[in-house]
Amino acid sequence: MTFEELGLLPELLKAVADAGYSEPTPIQAQAIPVVLDGKDVMGGAQTGTGKTAGFVLPLLQRLARHASTSPSPARHPVRALILTPTRELAMQVHESVQTYGKYIPLRDLVVYGGVDIKPQTEALRRGVEIVVATPGRLLDHVQQKSVNFNSVEVLVLDEADRMLDMGFIPDIKRILAMLPKERQSLLFSATFSEEIKKLADTMLKAPVLIEVARRNAVTETVTHRMHPVDQDNKRQLLAHLLKTSSLKQVLVFVGTKFGASRLAHYLEKQGIEATAIHGDKSQQQRTEALDDFKSGKARVLVATDVAARGLDIDDLPHVINFELPHVPEDYVHRIGRTGRAGKEGDATSLVCAEERGKLAEIEKLIKRPIEQVVVPGFEPGSDFSGPVEKRRGRGGRTEKGEDRSEKSEKSSSPRREPRSRERDDAGRERREPRRVEPAKAKLPKLDFDPSKPYESRGSSTDTAATETKRSHHRPKRPVPALLGGLPKAEPEK
Repeated sequence: MTFEELGLLPELLKAVADAGYSEPTPIQAQAIPVVLDGKDVMGGAQTGTGKTAGFVLPLLQRLARHASTSPSPARHPVRALILTPTRELAMQVHESVQTYGKYIPLRDLVVYGGVDIKPQTEALRRGVEIVVATPGRLLDHVQQKSVNFNSVEVLVLDEADRMLDMGFIPDIKRILAMLPKERQSLLFSATFSEEIKKLADTMLKAPVLIEVARRNAVTETVTHRMHPVDQDNKRQLLAHLLKTSSLKQVLVFVGTKFGASRLAHYLEKQGIEATAIHGDKSQQQRTEALDDFKSGKARVLVATDVAARGLDIDDLPHVINFELPHVPEDYVHRIGRTGRAGKEGDATSLVCAEERGKLAEIEKLIKRPIEQVVVPGFEPGSDFSGPVEKRRGRGGRTEKGEDRSEKSEKSSSPRREPRSRERDDAGRERREPRRVEPAKAKLPKLDFDPSKPYESRGSSTDTAATETKRSHHRPKRPVPALLGGLPKAEPEK
């Protein structure tokens, strides 16, 4: 199949040819005709398969009838809204809009946080038909009344699963409430979950499901391998691999922002051109780091997962997981930066003993074992071959993978926990103090039934003596009659 067979406009076909593409990918071949028919779409495809063009091309064709060169803002209302979770992904989608729509006079704008809002506000007031935005900054413009959604015809929610992970769903619902009810809605995601399908039920009307790959699938053109290594030797092993191999453009993933900057600084000290990109850097710094990496000025780009879905680098050959992700699905998104559009890629992971549980979960997710290659001089310690302790997860599972409910069924009688056998600095065995239950106080034996009302069992003599004592202690006093006073005493006769 060719793009001509999909019924695209000549202007779009010319732009696609200029970009160097001749045949549509499976997701494009299935999504483009459905979107052109005006139907809602729930599309899923593994990252790197061209799903962005799958909705950008038909979107441009649907809005082409509104193309105008008039300078009047009234001729350029917002007609299409594309929401993305990250700045990098927003810029990537915006680049695709400009690439494929360069021969159609439609105005477009990318809106994201971390930069001055004034230029964006001025551009919106001049009028744009296509807005690519992150939810937070778009709501800022809504608050400033610089954007209007009354003319929106198409809504695109890209990387919906990442929106869910980053907590953007409340913002998405606020934006949905402002859009016209009669519109075309497209939801695209690299992976589908039950939560995403529930979101689709609220924003899509009779959607067409397009899923060209199984969930959480990885590209077959990517080679996977892992190097077992001690945690303390990871940096040295990474520098060794970069120095002794012909790796020219390498994307390295770490778990924390501080770790990204620290690792990039270490590689630079080792004579390896490296830069870092993470959430604490300003948008200008992130853009400069990405440009240096794309141009070859920086050989290594150290990134956190904030860049896992937003980076679009042509012919990226190598991805290295310096630290395995906490969520197995993020492994799929990380290595999705390489092996794009059917090209070959290489995914390498440096795994220490503490990460073997994460490795097992990743292998279970991608349904394949990852080749283990020991690098001479960086052999792991004996603890790497010990039993794997699974991480504590949902459903009440312990670190050894045993369900608590199952454990309680196996043993009907409680068992005492063994005392600690740790030793102090002097080498003496240090035990936890034995817990002693406090002794219960012995109550005196009662000679009456506490469940019955109290009755005095004293003699009449004792009672009389008691009454005499009370009367002596507090003599009786006459009480005046109400409003009448005391009666006068009669005179003695």
